[in-house]
Amino acid sequence: MSPAPDQRDRIRAAMNRIFTGIPQHSNDALTIVALATEAGVPRNALTQRHLDLKNEFYEKVRDRGETPDAEKRLRKQVVKLKELRAADAEEIQQLRSDVEALVGALHQSQMENRQLRQQLTDRPSNIRVFPTQPQPSPRAIVPRVHVAPSADG
Repeated sequence: MSPAPDQRDRIRAAMNRIFTGIPQHSNDALTIVALATEAGVPRNALTQRHLDLKNEFYEKVRDRGETPDAEKRLRKQVVKLKELRAADAEEIQQLRSDVEALVGALHQSQMENRQLRQQLTDRPSNIRVFPTQPQPSPRAIVPRVHVAPSADG
């Protein structure tokens, strides 16, 4: 399926209207979307069928000393992403520092726990040391079953 014969002419005419500042069907944005709207063609006509016209449009934009709107948006996005990346790197560094501090605190509490347990085992035998985990009582293990005497006997 070939494009309509006048499609390229409409695109070129739309370029001229945009560059002269008198667009009829779009804003004067220097974008492919505005060019496609101004020419009355689908955007993919420029991005897939008429790549040469799309490139020519962007060349003319640069020749005028301007930056295409799409490039401006991308540059802003790059700046924002770099800022986010820097903030993330700072947060990661803080989290690493926090992890080191928490590991140190955990180690310290484990050492203190060991020392306290050792002190408990070194004390006289009249002090009762609680087990580390509760043990079930024998009554809880073997349930009592009451058997009623039979009528036979």
